[in-house]
Amino acid sequence: MVEKKKRFDLEGFYSVLDGTRIARGKTWKEVAAETEVSESTLSRMRTGQRPDAGSLASLAAWSGLNPADFVTGTRTEAAEPLAQISAFLHSDPRLSKEGADMIDGLVKSTYERIVKKR
Repeated sequence: MVEKKKRFDLEGFYSVLDGTRIARGKTWKEVAAETEVSESTLSRMRTGQRPDAGSLASLAAWSGLNPADFVTGTRTEAAEPLAQISAFLHSDPRLSKEGADMIDGLVKSTYERIVKKR
């Protein structure tokens, strides 16, 4: 049995971190100030350069993300990502039911179009 090499999905982590930033109405400069992670580190992350452990920990604590969730080859069976997105949208207290339904519909229809193309 060939074991899949584990690696940290920095692009995925950064993308979800960016979503957290947007949802909170923050600029990257504000994220840097609140996390004490330099703006240059955040910029380098955007281009694929890995942060140091302290910066990653600070960003994870600020965003509520678990870096272990972004290590490939370690996922256990969990709910489908699309179902998780829907659950998160519908649990967001800042969204009305109609707003959550609208975004959920956009995500699902886009997902279906992309998956069918593969």
